[in-house]
Amino acid sequence: MIEIVIFYFHIVAWIYAFTKVWQEKGTKTALLSFAVLAFVFIVLWTLTSPLARLIYPSKPISPYFTADTLSLILLVIPESIFYYFYFFKAKF
Repeated sequence: MIEIVIFYFHIVAWIYAFTKVWQEKGTKTALLSFAVLAFVFIVLWTLTSPLARLIYPSKPISPYFTADTLSLILLVIPESIFYYFYFFKAKF
């Protein structure tokens, strides 16, 4: 359940980023920006998943909070920092 909320957060962030860049720079740059965000998501999730498996116990504590949920939460932290610097502090 928590995973779905985190995935929805990512979808909203990607739509916001695409729309913002599309209005300012055009379609090609917006598609490239979307590709960068998707690449960052994939790479960071690949890195945080083994970390979560090391931290989280092998027997699940709750059906709502699993190792995948922990990996997505660990993913959101550096990804939100990246979004902040990429979209709000960027000087296009």
